[in-house]
Formats: sequence, structure tokens, C-alpha cells
Amino acid sequence: MSDSVSAPRRPKMQRWLRATAVTLVALLLVAVILDRLFPLPLPAPDTGSTVVLARDGTPLRAFADSDGVWRYPTTTAKVSPLYRQALLAYEDRWYYRHPGVNPYALLRGALQGALHGHVVSGGSTLTMQVARIIEPIPHSFGGKLRQIFRALQLEAHLDKTQILDLYLDHAPFGGTIEGVEAASWAYLGKSASRLSRAEAALLAVLPQAPSRLRPDRHPEAARAARDKVLRRLRDEGVWTSEQVSDAAIEPVVARSLRAPLAAALLAERLHRQQPRARRIVTTIDANLQRAAEDHVAGYLARLPPRSSVAVLAVDNATLEARIYIGTGEFADPERAGHVDMVRAPRSPGSTLKPFLYGLALDDGLVTSESLLVDAPQDFGGYHPGNFDEAFSGPVSVSQALQRSLNVPAVDVLDRVGPNRFVARLASGGVDLQLPEGARPNLSIILGGTAAKLEDLVGGYSALANGGIAGAPRYTPDQPVRPRRLLSPGAAWIIRDILASNPADVEGAPLEGTIDRHAAVAWKTGTSYGYRDAWAIGVTDRWTIGVWIGRPDGTPSPGQYGAVTALPLLFQLSDMLPARGGVHAPRPASVRAIDICWPLGQPAATTDTSLCRQRRSAWSLDGALPPTFAERDPGAWMSGRVELRVDAKGRRLSAGCHAPHERSLTLARWPALATPWLDAADRTASALPALAPGCPPDSLAAAVPIRISGLREGSLLRQAPNSAAPLRLSVRALGAQGTVQWLLDGRLQGSTLGESNITLNLAGPGHHALTALSPLGSWASVRFVVVDPSAAGTSRQTFR
Repeated sequence: MSDSVSAPRRPKMQRWLRATAVTLVALLLVAVILDRLFPLPLPAPDTGSTVVLARDGTPLRAFADSDGVWRYPTTTAKVSPLYRQALLAYEDRWYYRHPGVNPYALLRGALQGALHGHVVSGGSTLTMQVARIIEPIPHSFGGKLRQIFRALQLEAHLDKTQILDLYLDHAPFGGTIEGVEAASWAYLGKSASRLSRAEAALLAVLPQAPSRLRPDRHPEAARAARDKVLRRLRDEGVWTSEQVSDAAIEPVVARSLRAPLAAALLAERLHRQQPRARRIVTTIDANLQRAAEDHVAGYLARLPPRSSVAVLAVDNATLEARIYIGTGEFADPERAGHVDMVRAPRSPGSTLKPFLYGLALDDGLVTSESLLVDAPQDFGGYHPGNFDEAFSGPVSVSQALQRSLNVPAVDVLDRVGPNRFVARLASGGVDLQLPEGARPNLSIILGGTAAKLEDLVGGYSALANGGIAGAPRYTPDQPVRPRRLLSPGAAWIIRDILASNPADVEGAPLEGTIDRHAAVAWKTGTSYGYRDAWAIGVTDRWTIGVWIGRPDGTPSPGQYGAVTALPLLFQLSDMLPARGGVHAPRPASVRAIDICWPLGQPAATTDTSLCRQRRSAWSLDGALPPTFAERDPGAWMSGRVELRVDAKGRRLSAGCHAPHERSLTLARWPALATPWLDAADRTASALPALAPGCPPDSLAAAVPIRISGLREGSLLRQAPNSAAPLRLSVRALGAQGTVQWLLDGRLQGSTLGESNITLNLAGPGHHALTALSPLGSWASVRFVVVDPSAAGTSRQTFR
């Protein structure tokens, strides 16, 4: 009986199954066709706004998309778990269980709408909200069907995490802000990964009515909506009552909407390099960058109008830039705030001198205390002078570098070779830019070229890294390109010289109060015409570069490295954390040794009569070079001179003999150094007079000269009731060739032979006038200018 009853049912069941299968296949076919005809309008991953981030994820600058929308890309894994809990519990607690549409929620929304006469709950899932975000859909019955279709498409093509990522990046949060990360930074000033429960609840509800609930405009409405979310989370057991009570106490405090703008020019630079990147992570330290920008903003007030400032600070261990300030005030047209002065070629002034002396050490040309001469010199028609127009006579390499003296630097460059120096810098990453068609010459060491702040900072980092330089890195994935610039020993010596240089400026460390090896090794520079003021400093951990000037290249008289850029350098150095740097010990190639001036030889092997001044020097690789020889030895022979003298100590020239003659060794100073020597040093190195009857020799070529027109010890007074400056006309009797005239060590001019020179005398006080011949002849007269109001009668009065 049962078989007879079930037999008719089988064909019905089979027909029903076949019909169902056909229907499903048809529906699937229709779905595939519709999917092909109406593909998902997913936003392209490489279009939209771009955010440039500090190394900790703090936004530095955002670049809006073509529609002016600000969006900071993020992912589900990066946002706070509290936000994910609040969002899903409030918006779609069945998110991970439904296929994009929740039939129960749709039915509930329809019934509520029918009962109340208006929409109470739309029944939209998060997937359906994403569908409306990626494509404008009208709020109508047809629009709802279209929204459902798009939601199903999303679930078919993407997994749940990808759909949620779309919501996190594109949900509206008011104004031109889209995405939870942009909203968190804009309203709360923090990343969405660090939200409190109250903040998570606020951001979860804000997209429901972004204009009406904006916390910066409607804090009370925003708080009421937030508390509603908190109650829902409590009622559903997501958060405890205690957690919700604590969160409800927290006030709704939002900042005024503003886009981040730190390291603005670096962000612009990287955005141009990677125009399709949506998220660019830099090496910048957000806290240090903000503090440095505050320092610069305050410092600008003391600078002349239209001045700008550039700062670059790198971590020596990684060469990663932690501070990058390309302009004093971004987008200020008066200061040309759009110009990035970190990478603008400018005259480097004297900032190249440490590299020159380091190369001279590596070449074995000098020790740290080798004797140089700071006096007027002629280098093939090039006559360099010092910044203060004064000369110092005999100086050491250390003194010449610390005081940034120009003539000694040109002298050393002349012996190293300008072409070789430029090539060595280029191999170390410091590319100098010469005028078109120009070749390297002696002026480059005084700023007669152009260099970039970032190249100089990369070069100076070699002083803390054993002579290895490298380009500053601005992103973590930027490769490290180490380049040998100096030997470890030369780098250590140069840094020691610069670190032991006291600075009499605001903010400088007190001399003697700190270990000089832990201090800032600093160097300043000023370009011709006061156009560029530089200060670069090196510590164990940091290399810091500061440039100050006008981007348009116009002069700022009175603004130079030591008074303009150096104080800011010390302020920034004090601000930076000191820990983490490793102080390199003195290399084995460097040893301390005492040398003697004027010969430059070891004191231990130099006769005491020839050791006029004893100096403690750093020697590299055992090199103990003698003092530079004279450029014209026929006129003056410096260094060790062997003579024959008669019994009375008179000089015997070649072919001239006398009874009881003997040998005499002199240690002679360079000719141009003699006016600065004391009487004892001059006497010790002076040539004995030629013995009677002996023919002249080449050592007598330096003919003595005498200043005419002014006597030793003269008292000079300006003519009564005269407003004209006190003037003096003098000449050098017996002079041959060019004569340089110096007043108190400052060059006043030059004459040829015995020609007259008229000088405007300095103010009241003791003065010295020196006539100096490149052949070694010189004369000096000391005199006094009397205050016109002083009583008494002067010996001489010059009009």
C-alpha cells in the first residue's frame, strides 16, 4: 500500500527538483549577465588623495584628490579594535553572517516605515552602505533594489575584510573628510588606531548624519548620538556597564578642521616623486619636526624682511632625516615660501674648509698644528682676504679652520689642487655646481661655487661616521649609499678641531664645562655679499644643517653665519635627544706628537735652538710634513738653512772663505710671517750680515725697505674744527715690486715700488702700520692717534 502511495510522489518530487535547479541556473545566469552588464564601480586603488606620514604614522601633509576630498588610507587591521566593536555592534552585528543583505532587517525596516509613515530604519547592512558609498543611488524603491544588487555583487567579488576596508576608507565624516583615519586626525588629532571607547563610539555614529553630528560644530548633538551608541553596546553585552559609564563621562572635544601641514616641502617633494602613491611614510620624527618648526617660527622675527630658513637634521647611524624644514614660512610669497632651500644650490661660503683640511691630512701635507701664514698673498693674480679684512700672520691648521681664515685655506687648496678637491667631494656625495663653462679654481674654497644643504649635511655626517658620508634618507625604503669622503683618522681630527672651538654666541655651550668630544663640532659660512648664512654641526648622534638668507639671492647686510645661523644651530642641538650616539674612539692612525715651529718637525729630534715654538699636534699615519716651502725661494729661503760663518758670525757666500769658519743652522720663518713675530723670534731667524769682501748671494735678495712719512711712536691728532677724516700719505723706500699696506693687520691697499699711498686712519688709540713685500721685505711703524678732545700738543699733525 505504501509503495502504491509513494510511487506517484516521486515524479512530482523529481519535477520540483528539476524546476528548482533550472530556476537556480537561470537566476545564476541572469546574475552573471547582470554582473557583466553592470560591473562594480570599485574605486581604483591608485587614485584619490595622498597622505604623507611621519615615521610613527602621524600625518605630515595631505593632498586632496581632484574633488578636494581628504582621505587617509587605512585597513581593518590598523584601526582600533574598540572602533571595530562599536561600528559592527551599532551598524551591523550580523555582518560576518549575512550575504550582503539581511532579510530580517529589511522586513523590519519596511514594517516600521508602514507603521510610522516615514523611514525609521532602512535595514541597510554595512555592505549595502558601501554600495551606496561607491555609487550614488537614489533613496527610492528602485534605488533600494539597485543597492541590494550592488551589495550582493560586493559579497560575490570581495571578502568581508575587503568590504570593511572600503567602508573605513570612504565613509563620509563631514565636510571634505572621508574615512575613519582622516576623521580621527581631523577631529581628534590622533590615529584611529589609538581611540578610546568614547571616541570609537563617536566615529562609529558620525557617518549616519555627518553634517548634523559634526563634533566641531554640533558637540551636543554629537554627544547624544555617541551616548546612544554606548548604551547599545552595553545592552548587547559588548562592553560592560562600568566601561560604558567611564566612556560617557568623557567630553566631546573636537578641533577645528584643518589639514596637517608639517615638513610641507618634503611632503610635496615625495608626492611629486610618487604621484600614484596614496600613503607615503617618511623618516621624519613628528615631535621633533613640530618643535623645530616652532623654533624657526620664533627665530624668523629677529631676521630681516623676506628672510627664509632651512633646517635639516639626520641621524648619523642611519642617515635618516628626522627634521626637514625647507622654508621659514610655507607659502608666504614675501619669503618665497614655496622654494625648498634644503635642495636649492647656494654659495657654501666657508663650509667646505673642513673637507679641504681633511684631504690635506690624508695627503700627508699637514698635521693639525702645521704652520700656515695668514697674510696678503698673490695666487696668480687672485688676492683673497679675510671676512673681517684683518690678517693674523703665523697660524696653525687648527686655528685657520676654527677662525675660518681665507688665505691659509686658499694656500692649502693651491697645493692640493682645485680639480682634485672638487672630484674628491663629488665622490663623497657633495656635488659642487660651477658656473657654466667654468673650471674649478681657488675661489671655490671661499664660496665661489654652489652646493645644497642636503649635500653638505650628508658630507658632514662623515665626521661622525669614520669618514663615510652618505645622502640623507627621507623614506625608510630609500637605500643607504655610503661613500668614502675622508679616512677615519682625518675625519676624527677635523671633528676634534671643530668640537674644541668655543663659540661666543647665544645658546653656545660654555667652554670647559663639557667633554669636547661630546660637544657640537660646528662650522659656519657666509657667502659673498651676505647672501647666505650657514651653520653645520655634528654630534655623536646628529648632523644638523642650518641655512638662512633670502631665496631670491638678494643680500642681507650684517647677517652672516656666526651671528645669524649659529645660534639657531645650538638651539636645535639642545632640543635634540642626545642619547643613542656612539662616540668613536681615536683611531690607531692618529697619534699625538709635539712639533716645532717654524720647521714643523718633531720636537724630540729638533735642536732646542731651532724650536722657537712648541705645539701639540695630531699626526695622521705617522706623517710629520715640514712647513710649506716658499713659493719664490729665490727671494727668501724659509725652513732649515745651513750657512757658513766666520769667527765673528758673519755670513760667507759661495767661494768666500775665512779663518776659523764654522757651520750655522737657522730655522727661518716664512717671509710673510715675519711682521707678526716678536723680537726674539725675528732675531733668531735673521740672516747674519755678509762678511766683508764676499760677493752677494741669493739670500740677500730681500732688500730692506723703510716707511717714509711716519716715524715710530708718532702722536697724531686731527686738525682742529675739521670734520674730515685724519689722512696720512706714506711710501715704502727701497721697495721693489708690489707692496701690501696693512693697518692693524687689515689690508688697506697696495702700491708698486716706492709709490705713495694715502690712508684714512682709524679712531683714537694705538695702531701699527706695516708695509709687506712678497719678496720677504717688510717694515712696521707704531703710532698713536690722539682723541681730538684730549689736552696737550702732538708731535706731528697731518691734514
